[in-house]
Amino acid sequence: MAQARSFLAGSLAAAAFLAACGAATAQTIELKVSHYLPPNHTFQKELVKWGDDLAKQSGGRLKLNIFPASQLGPVNRQFDLARNGVADIAVGLHGVTPGRYPTTELVSLPYQSPSSGGNSAVTSKRLSELAPEFLAQEHPGMKILWMAVTNPLMFHTANKQIKSVQDFKGLRIRYAGEQFAQIITALGASPLAVPPAETQDGLSKGIVDGATFPYEATMSFDLGTVVKHSLEPGISTATFAVVMNPAKFNSLPDDLKVLIEKTTGPDMAARFGAAFDESEKHGRDYMVSKNVQISTLAPAELTAMKALMQPIVDRALANAEKQGKPGRKFLDAYTR
Repeated sequence: MAQARSFLAGSLAAAAFLAACGAATAQTIELKVSHYLPPNHTFQKELVKWGDDLAKQSGGRLKLNIFPASQLGPVNRQFDLARNGVADIAVGLHGVTPGRYPTTELVSLPYQSPSSGGNSAVTSKRLSELAPEFLAQEHPGMKILWMAVTNPLMFHTANKQIKSVQDFKGLRIRYAGEQFAQIITALGASPLAVPPAETQDGLSKGIVDGATFPYEATMSFDLGTVVKHSLEPGISTATFAVVMNPAKFNSLPDDLKVLIEKTTGPDMAARFGAAFDESEKHGRDYMVSKNVQISTLAPAELTAMKALMQPIVDRALANAEKQGKPGRKFLDAYTR
């Protein structure tokens, strides 16, 4: 009888142990995700979709807890939030920390895009493909999940219509990124660093005369209420990286690591870029609906613009080589 009771107790203990192991295995892991963009932005929408996909494929074991609109920190601190573990994943904009990501910033040089196309689905995928070889080393303390590239940014002005290169002279233009600062200066205008969320206010109060954004961002920040003119074609792009804290990634169970790897990378960048492209169309429609007048540079003016921009490209590549960066090799691979 005692032997039976001992056997029963042992069986119950084993069952309890197995149940505890099962509960631990099934425990939900929440990853804290930070970005600076508003809740109506494409990034927020696509991160939510990714989170739903992770939850579904993991059987509810892996979820994303997303904090938009700089809730965890300002735009220029997003990469640091992931590096320092304040966030597990963050979306950073390279242009707001000039010189910190010099190789990546070459993508934002004027009129640079892959030969296969300049839309975001193409550029985001290509940049993500090149990230392991060229960009990982300048993102220390971060695991790059995928890269994103906007559609080319255009000039949007509150009052003055731009018809020629000469029309830029004297304007104060909001920008993000060292490349755009140089572009604006070369055009005879003054670059002013204004946070994206403050641009509408800056335009309405006359602090800046214009701003550089893709159409999708003008919709997110509701610039159609203060902008009267937009100028095509776009001249330069902005780059983002979706990064993860490496220690957090390494702490995950192996199957969840595989899941994250499977749902990110170049394929995710292409899917995200396609969503960016769709938002760009909606953004242009939004500007038209707000009675914003969209102008196109005449061919001769566009030729003059490109000639004015070439020294910026040459100088950036020369500086990269001087710093020992594979600038020309990287940009050749990107634009191939």
